[in-house]
Amino acid sequence: MRLNRIAALAGFVCATVLVINSARRANLLPETALTHAIAPFGALTGLLTITALYLLIRRTAGTLGLVGYLLNAAGLAGAFAIEYILHFVFPYLGGGVISGLLAGGTGRAFLVTSVVLLAGVLTFSAAAIRSGALPWVGVILYAVGMVPGSLRNVVPVPVFLAGLVVAAVGVAWMSTRLWTAAGEDELPLAPAAARPARA
Repeated sequence: MRLNRIAALAGFVCATVLVINSARRANLLPETALTHAIAPFGALTGLLTITALYLLIRRTAGTLGLVGYLLNAAGLAGAFAIEYILHFVFPYLGGGVISGLLAGGTGRAFLVTSVVLLAGVLTFSAAAIRSGALPWVGVILYAVGMVPGSLRNVVPVPVFLAGLVVAAVGVAWMSTRLWTAAGEDELPLAPAAARPARA
């Protein structure tokens, strides 16, 4: 299996987790140990997918694409950390402790992460559309959905959750491009036997 297809599978997992997270927070799915445990992994699998997408468009995305990728990747890494804290740390702390953390450096770190993610999503999406290498509808859905998806503490909860669902559709759409990609730079995971030269 090629690396692009692994990244595409990660994208499909990311989209699924985003939809599950949205449904859980909207009380359409029950809060279970499983839905609680998988919540942070939407951002983590998304990071793998965005990396593969950047590698796919890097030749035509230019400096804008590199800057967008770095910001987007940093934002997704930060989002994973935030989700991990929310699901595996905060539940074991008292309300007063959590409020104190959010009012101090932790809250500021959350805000910076949101701003970095938003800037990265918009910059990367602009570069991706300009490159012409990704389906523009999927890119736009990702960008539009991640605007409220990056601003969870600023926008109303229904808008935030709807944004995550729209972004999930965009991620899945772009992941189909990864699945079908057969670029020359894509390498198999293990060394392959000698192959005939391409015509």
